[in-house]
Amino acid sequence: MSNTKAELSINKKRKQKIRNQKIKDFLYLLIDHKMGKIGVGIIVIFLFVALAAPLLRTVSPHQSGNASEILIPPNSQFILGTDDLGRDVWSQVLYGSRVSLLIGFVSALATVVTGTLVGIIAGFYGGILEEVLMRIVDFFMMLPALPLMIVLAAVLGPNIWNIIFVVTLISWPTTARVVRSQVLSLKERPFVEASRCIGAKNSFLMFGEIFPNVVPILFAEAVIMITEAIYAEAVLSFLGLGDPVRMSWGSMLHFAFDSGTMARAPWWVLPPIVSIILLIIGFSFLGTAVSDILKPGYKEKKGL
Repeated sequence: MSNTKAELSINKKRKQKIRNQKIKDFLYLLIDHKMGKIGVGIIVIFLFVALAAPLLRTVSPHQSGNASEILIPPNSQFILGTDDLGRDVWSQVLYGSRVSLLIGFVSALATVVTGTLVGIIAGFYGGILEEVLMRIVDFFMMLPALPLMIVLAAVLGPNIWNIIFVVTLISWPTTARVVRSQVLSLKERPFVEASRCIGAKNSFLMFGEIFPNVVPILFAEAVIMITEAIYAEAVLSFLGLGDPVRMSWGSMLHFAFDSGTMARAPWWVLPPIVSIILLIIGFSFLGTAVSDILKPGYKEKKGL
């Protein structure tokens, strides 16, 4: 029994060393990739802006101005002008980045965790359990995404966590199906059989042996989910289903459209649109870079 435990421990340390090297190689290839470099740069800028918003000449995005400060074009006092209530557009854009990034990252995390658990369990155990789980996945994948998000957001109420729940509910089946297909292949590999032969439990086989090998795929899935979540939040907020106590880029467009001043105040409309497009481009570039890195033979081309 002690020999078996020693073998498992040595095996675990060896694999951990290999994984650490793979992570280093992956990060090197990501920074070396042109689109990856641009994508990471855009994302880092938005992360900095979101975290440092209070230090960048901002006020509360909900703070209204007086009558003389309504719909003022960009000037030395208001970098991006003001809206129909005299609120600072610059502050709205910077604080709005926090909402988009929060919804994007949390939705992606929840989606990946849920989809991974379902995919690993279904692929590893197979049989009736797999059939039941995959039929549930098929059911959710058949539902029209945007109409369902609108209905659920309207029923659950305008809240940032409800938006995250809605986005996760729509997105997790795709991750589950991708993970399941990987698990079906990985569970027959020699390294899994070797661990099984020396007494490894199913939980260790699933999360100690198989899971680390699907992490790169999960990273690619997470990047895609972040872009979808940012887009979904913008659409729902534009339709008036966003969180009323948090200023977001989608809610900025909603207020601009609702006020009827979109044509007269381009400084109010363009910043959130450009921000949404740039952030989605950043994550799309990052996703493309990750997909390229994961292609067979890419490491060899780069001499790794």
